Amino acid sequence: MLTTQKNQLIQRLNLALQQAALAHNLSPSDLPIPQLERPKSIDHGDIACNIAMQLAKLWRLNPRELAQTILTNLQAQANYADLVGSGEVAGPGFINFRLSNQAKTAVIKEILVEQANFGLLKLEPESNSAEPAKVMIEFVSANPTGPLHVGHGRQAALGDVIANLLTTQGLKVHREFYYNDAGAQIANLAQSVQARLRGFKPGDSNWPELAYNGEYIADIASAYRTMPEHQIEDLEAIRVFAITYLRAEQDLDLKTFGVQFDQYYLESSLYADGSVAKIVADLEAAGKTYEADGALWLKTTANGDDKDRVMRKSDGSFTYFVPDVAYHASKWQRGYQQVINIQGSDHHGTIMRVRAGLHGVAQQRQWPIPSNYPTYVLHKMVTVMRNGEEVKLSKRAGSYVTVRDLIEWSGGIHDAISAAERSLALQRGRDAVRFFLISRKADTEFIFDIDLALQQNDENPVFYVQYAHARICSILAQWHGKTIELANANLSLLNSKAADHLLRRLAEYPEVLTVAAADLAPHALAFYLRDLAGDFHTFYNADRVLVEDLELKNARLALLAATRQVIQNGLAILGVSAPSKM
Repeated sequence: MLTTQKNQLIQRLNLALQQAALAHNLSPSDLPIPQLERPKSIDHGDIACNIAMQLAKLWRLNPRELAQTILTNLQAQANYADLVGSGEVAGPGFINFRLSNQAKTAVIKEILVEQANFGLLKLEPESNSAEPAKVMIEFVSANPTGPLHVGHGRQAALGDVIANLLTTQGLKVHREFYYNDAGAQIANLAQSVQARLRGFKPGDSNWPELAYNGEYIADIASAYRTMPEHQIEDLEAIRVFAITYLRAEQDLDLKTFGVQFDQYYLESSLYADGSVAKIVADLEAAGKTYEADGALWLKTTANGDDKDRVMRKSDGSFTYFVPDVAYHASKWQRGYQQVINIQGSDHHGTIMRVRAGLHGVAQQRQWPIPSNYPTYVLHKMVTVMRNGEEVKLSKRAGSYVTVRDLIEWSGGIHDAISAAERSLALQRGRDAVRFFLISRKADTEFIFDIDLALQQNDENPVFYVQYAHARICSILAQWHGKTIELANANLSLLNSKAADHLLRRLAEYPEVLTVAAADLAPHALAFYLRDLAGDFHTFYNADRVLVEDLELKNARLALLAATRQVIQNGLAILGVSAPSKM
């Protein structure tokens, strides 16, 4: 049911409810707003309302009798039949409605007129001049110590699609990548490259114990040797070069994956501008710290942590969550009152520490930061299966499967492939990886089956949805007409059961976007598109489209054109292509 129709029915119900109150000598003021929901079974109608059951006890009336009174009042209203085809009282006091054919088919005209804008939240006229609310999404934020792995891929897909969903709701979204370009792991990276430059390799007796073992370390060393006047003993120069090299590699992978960021924020900048030192000073001034065993501790147990946490170690260096606190303080300072972090579930323990530190700073600086700031979406691990076996290693990375591996494998890329074929294969791989990685709730473990991604049949969900789009494109191409003209088709002819299912599904799309955005749940859109494709295939198999009857043909073509548009819109939000041929 479209939002405008839903609002109309609620307004009509509210008027009928006020009339029922007056008829029973009850006050019509302060009535609850009637809530509409979909019945569990389509046999019970399109929309159900339980307002009579909600008020019967309070008003000391029989719920079924009250429901019938409300329905009778509703049916007496002008133009009722334009919106509702029929209504009935059911069960203990539900009011079930079946929408009129005119109301059901209205979605087609709306889709064909609004096209790519269909489903987007429409701002109220008085709010058009106001600035849209700002929200920051921080995701991926991989240390520049190696290629992006499949966990980063899941973060990239989740973060990018959540950002797209929030944009459909009128929010101004800022995408940010936080580079941990300081600390022990970066020092290990520099030492790893230096060891390679000295001719050592993993397994040698002189190979550093904490070094990175992937082949990419050798690639960095080779690239460093080409630099004029390079110095093998200059560890700082090696560190800077390695970070720059890997950031470029990660950016290339993200570009291949179709993910862009508005800003890259460097951890090192928080030390350079004094933000970390200022955070520590504020926490000390707020009484949130204490000295013990030569270290500075943060009182995180006051916020529910199982133990207090070290902020500054005895050697004077800071633990990893201290710059994180400074980073999140900068987010608030930059005006982002809503912040969403997409991270792996292994970061669960840092949430309380970061919030404890941040709210201690907020107390000192008198910032009204809410207790759940920032919001976290934590995802679980991804297991990659290929040829029926789990893949754990990558030659390039040394110890994990990379995002690039996943895209290339899912696209069927091999050494003998041509340049043109490679481009198409990369697109197929990207589509499969993006769709698969958001197709389950973030907090569930996910098995990525490469063999399934390569299949071109109904078992492959992304192929199934894309094929529905391509099939509609083929039918419309055979027709040779102009899609916009279909908005004037006689849509009353769409009265079959299969058409009814498809119309209902199309009308759900705006609400799917709203709920998926509110719940930060992009999998809901993937589920919807799979269901929409299924409803289309059922309709196509039941109702022949290119029939001799011109009016009937145009009505069915209009339904297909609207379906194609919604599939295209939904796939665009997922960052997946909508091919016209397959």
